[in-house]
Amino acid sequence: MTTENTSVFDTVKESFAPVTEAFKNFQKVEVPEAARDFVKKTANSAKERAADVYAGSEKMTAAIEIAVTDSVTEAVKISRNISQAMYQDAEAFFAGVDKLASAKSISEAVQIQSDLARAQGEVLISRARSTAEYLGKLVANGARTAQDNFSKAYNKTA
Repeated sequence: MTTENTSVFDTVKESFAPVTEAFKNFQKVEVPEAARDFVKKTANSAKERAADVYAGSEKMTAAIEIAVTDSVTEAVKISRNISQAMYQDAEAFFAGVDKLASAKSISEAVQIQSDLARAQGEVLISRARSTAEYLGKLVANGARTAQDNFSKAYNKTA
């Protein structure tokens, strides 16, 4: 009975040997250099377009900032920070695409993607902290201004 089980096992093992071998070699599959170059060129072109859009938004934001009062200036600062964050994200994305395009195997690409995802997560956490701090200061300043205005109005009526 053991011989029968062993022979059945060996038969199944031999039957699946090509599939097992294919999976072993899958991680070693190389990405053609022409494909990597195409991705790099496309990413660089898109990166340049993103830089142009960012430069245009900076010019527009600066023009608005000059033309408006302090209350709107804060909104412009927020808009500028959002625009800058979007540009930084686009730059990071294209840098990541460039790194991925230089991967010579699937396993290397997976490692690069994992590193990029981790780095992006750290950036998002940092931005969330900065946003929370900024909003806290903004609310505190607004409360102080409201309190000052209320005390001025109260002193005038008393």
